[in-house]
Amino acid sequence: MVISMPLSDMTALSADAVAVRLNYADGQSRTVFPTNVEVPFPNGRLIVSRADLAGLITHANDAFVETSGWTCEELIGASHHILRHPDMPKRVFQDLWETVAQGRKWHGYVKNLRRDGAYYWVYATTVPNIRNGQCTGYTSVRRKPSRTCIAVLIPLYRQWLEQEKAAS
Repeated sequence: MVISMPLSDMTALSADAVAVRLNYADGQSRTVFPTNVEVPFPNGRLIVSRADLAGLITHANDAFVETSGWTCEELIGASHHILRHPDMPKRVFQDLWETVAQGRKWHGYVKNLRRDGAYYWVYATTVPNIRNGQCTGYTSVRRKPSRTCIAVLIPLYRQWLEQEKAAS
């Protein structure tokens, strides 16, 4: 699935938006326009989504729709990597997928990219959905993150990104 932003929406991007090409593990790629605008996590809410085994979104709650800036119709059927911010190292998502593939719960801090190029931080918990002994998909619940933990992770994530670039 290819999702693009209409040209009319591009005018909403702030002046600091710079085009970045993202390449995903599934072979897809897209150009995004991240900005330095942070949208705070919504107080008193949880962002909840479900995805199938391929990582395609099958459910998005209202908090997810509102915080991400995408419509529910745009999110359903899209790959979860639609939210991938270029500041996020690949190893975080590799760890997530390896953990849930083993049937275990994963926790981590993620910087997500909104549709308008802004970003928001989450503390995510992702679990495999098991039915009759088989994994049928995944549920992710995102909570308001600790600002202290984010401050610690930003330089670490930056270091990991530099290592990834050097290795490629």
